[in-house]
Amino acid sequence: MKKFFCLSLFLFALSFGVMAQEETPTEAPVDGPKMTFESMTLDFGTIEYKGDPFRTLKFTNTGTEPLVIKSARGSCGCTTPDWPKEPIEPGASSEIKVRYATERVGNINKTVKITTNEKSENTHVIKVVGKILPQEKEESVPAGTPSIIGGGK
Repeated sequence: MKKFFCLSLFLFALSFGVMAQEETPTEAPVDGPKMTFESMTLDFGTIEYKGDPFRTLKFTNTGTEPLVIKSARGSCGCTTPDWPKEPIEPGASSEIKVRYATERVGNINKTVKITTNEKSENTHVIKVVGKILPQEKEESVPAGTPSIIGGGK
């Protein structure tokens, strides 16, 4: 019984030592600029025909040097990004404003390609998704219905 108790106590103490070593390692900042996005997908959701055409894509420079966005291009003319032209300092956050032509009914499945001054991965591709609902039909007046303009004849 004494051996069982000692063995149990030893295993219990050993388990605390193992758990103490399982801390999540913190990432050291990347040497140079590093663009880190909140999400690699920009979701417009389901929006009305000619609804709000703008969404923002948030990012942070997690590197050690200023980040410069050289260009940002949509995969077609219906997707237009507007990005900050000034350098983003290390630790600072900013956003890219993306406009989508919301008169185009149906599913959105486009991309935005972002080119930066990063040393290793200087191009990022963001997926742009969502759905534009069809235009609501206006109620029409049935033929033969009297109107104020037509005099009702």
